Amino acid sequence: MTATDRRTRAASADELCRQAYAACGGPDAGVALVAVGGYGRGELAPWSDLDVVLVHEDGLDIGDLGSTLWYPLWDSGRRLDHSVRSMSQVLEAAADLRVALGLLDTRHVAGDPGLTLRLRTTMLADWRRQARSRLPELKAMTRKRHGVTGELAHASVPDVKEAEGGLRDAGVLKAIEASWLVDASTPALEAARLLLLDVRDEVQDLAGRPADRIAPEAWAPLAERLGLDGAGAAQRHVRSLGRRIAHLSRLAWRRTDAVLARPQGEKGRRTPALERIAPGLALSRGEVVLDAGTRPADDPTLLLRAAAEAASRDAVLAPTTAARLVREGAELPVPWPAPARDALVRLLASGPALLPVWDTLDEVDGIETFLPEWEQVRLLPHASAIHRFTVDRHVVETCAEAGALIRGVRRPDLLLVAALLHDIGKGSLHDHSVAGEPVARKIVTRMGFTDLDAEVVASLVRWHLLLADLGTTRDPDDPATTAELLAHVPDAASLELLRALTEADARATSPAAWTTWRASLVDQLVARAGAALGAEIAHALPTDQLPVPDVVRRDATAVAVTITPHEVGATVTVVAADRVGLLADVAGGLAALRVPVKAARAWSQVDGEGEWAVSAWEVPDAYLDAAVVRDRIRRVADGAQALPGLAARKEDELPPIVEVRPDASRASLVLEIRTADRPGVVHRVLTTLAELGLTVASAHVSTLGPQAVDVFYVQEVGGVRPTEERAAAAAHAVRTALGG
Repeated sequence: MTATDRRTRAASADELCRQAYAACGGPDAGVALVAVGGYGRGELAPWSDLDVVLVHEDGLDIGDLGSTLWYPLWDSGRRLDHSVRSMSQVLEAAADLRVALGLLDTRHVAGDPGLTLRLRTTMLADWRRQARSRLPELKAMTRKRHGVTGELAHASVPDVKEAEGGLRDAGVLKAIEASWLVDASTPALEAARLLLLDVRDEVQDLAGRPADRIAPEAWAPLAERLGLDGAGAAQRHVRSLGRRIAHLSRLAWRRTDAVLARPQGEKGRRTPALERIAPGLALSRGEVVLDAGTRPADDPTLLLRAAAEAASRDAVLAPTTAARLVREGAELPVPWPAPARDALVRLLASGPALLPVWDTLDEVDGIETFLPEWEQVRLLPHASAIHRFTVDRHVVETCAEAGALIRGVRRPDLLLVAALLHDIGKGSLHDHSVAGEPVARKIVTRMGFTDLDAEVVASLVRWHLLLADLGTTRDPDDPATTAELLAHVPDAASLELLRALTEADARATSPAAWTTWRASLVDQLVARAGAALGAEIAHALPTDQLPVPDVVRRDATAVAVTITPHEVGATVTVVAADRVGLLADVAGGLAALRVPVKAARAWSQVDGEGEWAVSAWEVPDAYLDAAVVRDRIRRVADGAQALPGLAARKEDELPPIVEVRPDASRASLVLEIRTADRPGVVHRVLTTLAELGLTVASAHVSTLGPQAVDVFYVQEVGGVRPTEERAAAAAHAVRTALGG
């Protein structure tokens, strides 16, 4: 069925109503019969009600005109939703939001056309006047409906009208558009809406009643009616329409919220101000866009970096920007450059903010530019009824769940990539874990990870169901159960990753898939396997030996700074005579310049002339001046430089983890710190250690997605390993300093 069929049904209903109005002596002035809602839009489905209002001028007595009018319509067998109201009564009824929404689609059927025009004009003006108070009410009502009906794109029995992404949402977007506050209606929305109306018509015709839900057995006949190749094709067609409308709806509400947050009467600029947030990227009214003069063809990492910036800031990735980047952007080289890999990890680690950005990428066909294998799982229904989402959405939800667990693993980047790829083998004819392993290995290698990292991720994909299966179906006290797990998990780090992936996967499946009982069974098995493996971590000390500048050899207070630009920023190398607190001063100098540290290493060099401290700091700014950095370090050491405080920990941010690794080194105390990547973290840690009189023999600082993973080899002055009491005191002091 098509729009023509709907117009034909509406025209037939109009003729029936006009005849009934004329037969009961309806006047040509002061009274009008109007259609509202779907009938008002002329979009009658096979089993739609006729929503009509008999409206009249205030003070006009129309007697029993209403009841006389309805009888012939009832006698025709049509389903009728009717009311009789004066103009002022219509306005009073519009206090009910549902009534007000229906009246936005008022259309004249019979009687006084001037009265209908006045009614329509009055209702639209009233809607615009009250938009700032009514739109939040509409948003709350919409969210409540979504909570009951779920998403059209992912529900096992989707409702094409009421579900998120359904026809009701398309109508809501038209109401937002009618407020004149936000441009919410687009050609893409209208195209999707019309196609979904076709689907709704066929669903009702198949059911022979006013049904809007698609039962599992209805997909095959629906596919035949829509001219599609099988039930699977019908599901992908309908769910893709729902996804598009849901995406446009989320975007429109984000923009609506931004408008409502501005003081009433404030006029927006014709050209919104651009706040530069990263090379080539800017923020404009809460949306990530291209900075002025940026050419997408010059940077193959731009799409992933834009997505990562949007998700990490919980901002909108402007669809027009994303579409342009897909259209004009350069192809990613193989292997990927480091900025692309880092951007993907940041994107995947953004938690719930990942979903709307990923949807935008999906809508503009952007995912295929960096993950062509995505098409195999896109909108693919799960065979198991326990899954609440399609495969692709389940994967994104797993990444969001994994983002909350990265603090518990040493390689959060591998956890997040494994979460993205754990179901990549679905859609094949084989066990998806087996099929996905080589695919994941190929993808991770293409992304530029090391061969060892690729093997870890491939193994996680292959065995991502193992821990849950063993924990819930085998006796965790049986040594054979632990032995079977250890046959596929070679070390403690891999066990951490598998435990986190298991939880993320289960939580994304359904509430029933990760209960307290299931978690306890899995954790019992993990504890036994961990005890068998031993919880050791070994960070190799750097062996680099850099030449010590003559100025440093001559002057014990001198600090030599060298800056080496490269493709993703610069390396700041600092060499000076070793002393307690030197590293803290260097970190403080960079913090004073508000330069973020992406990674760092520090070590000591000893020769016949003395002991030297060497540190190399990876920063994103390739235009730093070595003299300025050197001056700031000296001012920090002299106490003349005011330093910015450590950024406060957000309410929903996980607390820092500070652990002593007693078996990692015989010569040093090894502190491993995992915390949110905030400006000033490295400086705060190093300052705390210096205040305790501890020196840092070696430091390994890295940022993996939103998490800082820092390891410090700490000694007493003179190179002595701290006692257990000193180790505990140092860990407590650092944890307190970081807000733990």
